[in-house]
Amino acid sequence: MVDRCGDRVLILVNPESVSAMTSKDERLAFLEEMKDVQRIRKPNRAEVSVPKELTPGHLERQRAAVEKPVRDLNPLTSDMVEPLTAHDILSWQRPGVQHGVFRKLRLGQYPIEARLDLHRMTVEEARREVFGFINDCVHYGLRSVIILHGKGERNPDGIAQLKSYLAKWLPELDNVLAFHSAKKHHGGTGAVYVMVRKNDREKQHNREIHGSR
Repeated sequence: MVDRCGDRVLILVNPESVSAMTSKDERLAFLEEMKDVQRIRKPNRAEVSVPKELTPGHLERQRAAVEKPVRDLNPLTSDMVEPLTAHDILSWQRPGVQHGVFRKLRLGQYPIEARLDLHRMTVEEARREVFGFINDCVHYGLRSVIILHGKGERNPDGIAQLKSYLAKWLPELDNVLAFHSAKKHHGGTGAVYVMVRKNDREKQHNREIHGSR
């Protein structure tokens, strides 16, 4: 029987066929032809992997692996923060941000490229949305954005909860360069302008522009 495997031809030989050859010369000639051929040995039984019996320790580790929560990559705190009121002004800038850039942000002179509305969200929902929103802004090269957090004027204690958390969250994000409460026509102290860091594509583009001058 002949079995072709790629460019190599394997000949599967029945040993009894060799002894059946009548002349000595035939047997010698045949063996000479076959000296470089390797016989393929086939096992006479299938190898079955028998699973080991699971001990209580194995079961416990498997259960822990399944139930282990996915690591939270969101760095924003969910702990208690300093409470702010409806009329408190948010204002912050990272060291190195130029005074003129921050001034234009504070005065609402940059075009707003994206908006996130946190109204009616829980703290945990807002935490996820803010983190994802800033990451998306970096990815798409959106530099000047606004987040509507509300004033919390309906709260009996007068605390603007989401505003309070946002004041803590934004400096925790490396991609946030500065923020300031919005002008009245953009929501006043119920909203905040945010300046987002450039992504790598924009940085490279700027280097190419300045390098060509």
